[in-house]
Amino acid sequence: MLPSDSAWLALERPENPMTITIMLRVDGLNASRLREFLSVYWVAWERFLCRPVWKTPAWYWQKDSTFSVSHHLDVVLDRFNREQLQEWVSARINEPLPRYRPAWKFWLAPNADGGAAVLLRLHHCYADGLSLQSIFSKLCPASPRQYPARYGAPEVPRLGHWMESAQHWFGSLLSQGGQALAPGQEAEPGALPGRVGRAAQTSVRMVHELSEFLVEQEDTPSSLRRPLLGRRHCRWSDPVSLDHFRTIARATNTTINDVLLACVAAAVRPRLGMTPEQLDDAVLHAAVPVDIRSRLPEGVTPAENEPGNCFGTVFVPLPVDGESPLERLFRIKHETRKLKKSWQPGIAWGLTACASLLPEIGRQPLADLFFRKASAVVSNVPGSPETRYLAGCPITEQMFWVPQAGDIGLGVSIVSYASQVQFGVVADEAILATPGDFLDDCLLELEQLAGR
Repeated sequence: MLPSDSAWLALERPENPMTITIMLRVDGLNASRLREFLSVYWVAWERFLCRPVWKTPAWYWQKDSTFSVSHHLDVVLDRFNREQLQEWVSARINEPLPRYRPAWKFWLAPNADGGAAVLLRLHHCYADGLSLQSIFSKLCPASPRQYPARYGAPEVPRLGHWMESAQHWFGSLLSQGGQALAPGQEAEPGALPGRVGRAAQTSVRMVHELSEFLVEQEDTPSSLRRPLLGRRHCRWSDPVSLDHFRTIARATNTTINDVLLACVAAAVRPRLGMTPEQLDDAVLHAAVPVDIRSRLPEGVTPAENEPGNCFGTVFVPLPVDGESPLERLFRIKHETRKLKKSWQPGIAWGLTACASLLPEIGRQPLADLFFRKASAVVSNVPGSPETRYLAGCPITEQMFWVPQAGDIGLGVSIVSYASQVQFGVVADEAILATPGDFLDDCLLELEQLAGR
């Protein structure tokens, strides 16, 4: 197993499993259609036939010799209303996945109000959100009469090539010579000093940014930093028009992601248990996953049809002391601009990948290095702009809930699909007893920005 995948097995804790949860609302989907879909299309990705196993000194993918789709699909015939469905999804999020089988499972509630609900829980070691989005985009075409044009991938061992590519890439960043001259080749006048200078600047910048990352101030103790109970509740909002976000972003010269983070900052503020004076000095970060596929070389990133993990993390300061929606939005814009130009996502990716290579005694300091720098995880996954079809049935909504790690107990997820946006929140009971109220505050901030 690649270190970038096995890291999520090495860093998880019993009270905070590294499991992604996805919900689709699919009109007209029944058990037989979903069962056929899984048997033909889903398991065409060979990784989903495997389970992660530990064999000293590493994790491996091992095919499940007793695999059956029936082990990974439950059908629930209850006629859930919205509130009942939210409670049912929360209960599934708290249900552990057995380790003696591939670590994923589907549930189908075909009679739920508003259309059939399909729920998937899958361990993070299989894939990140963008990989899963890519897989679903291949399996769920834009027409009910269209079959997936391309799907499936064999699970090919490539750890050796991955390590070689990663070492070569990292070594090239540190190389004093940048582009080395071949033996006997003469440099053009001034070329070599320029290369050496650029390489030296690269090395100095890397050391500087690594140092800044390591000494980043930890979050201020707050009500979001309580010991976790291991019982989570989730909620999701009604869809909001994507144009609503675009209008705000264009009018303020910000990005949609800035707007989303500003909504989260506003919702977090009253839940910190701090006085106004304490808020003035408070430090609070959101851990935001960032896709880094374009920044890494071939051989390190997952291949085009292959599941996997390839993202770094940036720690965005949330302006919880901001007194107005516009102040919070512009301060987030300032912070995200700086982080976009930094190497923090690559540094975080590299350190995370090291987790599974360390002995167990060394993992806790690495985990603490990450998890004390944030009080929430905020993930934004862009979905398909047009309606997609699963087994010939239209998908009307997509939602997902991001896993947290370590002692982080709050996860906020945002997904766009078919020109709509939805907020989702999952929180440990010790952190948020009523996550639905948190979502209401996110939407309230959005309306205040729209009516600024």
